[in-house]
Amino acid sequence: MSRKLIALSGLLAASLLSSIGTAFAQPLTVVELFTSQGCSSCPPANANLIKVKDQPGVLALSFNVTYWDYLGWKDTFGREEFTQRQVRYEPSLGRSGPFTPQVVVNGGADAVGAAPGEIEQLISSSGHAKGPSLSFDGGKISIGAGSAPAGRADVWLVRYNKGVIEVPVARGENTGRTLPHANVVHSLEKLGSWSGDATTLPLPAASGGLSTAVLVQTPGGGPILAAVAN
Repeated sequence: MSRKLIALSGLLAASLLSSIGTAFAQPLTVVELFTSQGCSSCPPANANLIKVKDQPGVLALSFNVTYWDYLGWKDTFGREEFTQRQVRYEPSLGRSGPFTPQVVVNGGADAVGAAPGEIEQLISSSGHAKGPSLSFDGGKISIGAGSAPAGRADVWLVRYNKGVIEVPVARGENTGRTLPHANVVHSLEKLGSWSGDATTLPLPAASGGLSTAVLVQTPGGGPILAAVAN
């Protein structure tokens, strides 16, 4: 093989690696489903989230809320901080209060999410989050420079179980049913703030085989500016 051919092969390989890197670095559309095992209207939305969870460029997350627990079944994944996350969204979305199921895309648009194709349509109309670059760097999250709304944004750490989990429900509105859940969130923690300058924040080690996502978001339940997941 001639030196010219070797050099050309090297350039082609570098170009291929570059294009692959770009593909993996594509912006994400964040789809949050607020759901409850005690809500008889939620299973169709759960099923619709399963349909989009592996769609390229989509980060689908199930946040199980707690306000239907009084009906007789305590949601096995429900956490009060997930309920409060949903509550913070409602004023900017023009809602009078939280409800299930509710799908929120990029923190700025919502729908019930139970009808066929409803989540896909919301994803299509919302587009990708446009904000600073994000990357995992060992035990840290690196955030690139950019424009922060009103001078700062919140940085959230999300730990979730990637895939589908089947949960049998013994009481309440879904008695006797086994409900599938996609990408169930187990914890939500504020890592810090981003002021627009390039910065790096420490990232606690994950446990229990959970996957990690980081969201940069306008404070008070505003739009999501950027997201990354492993």
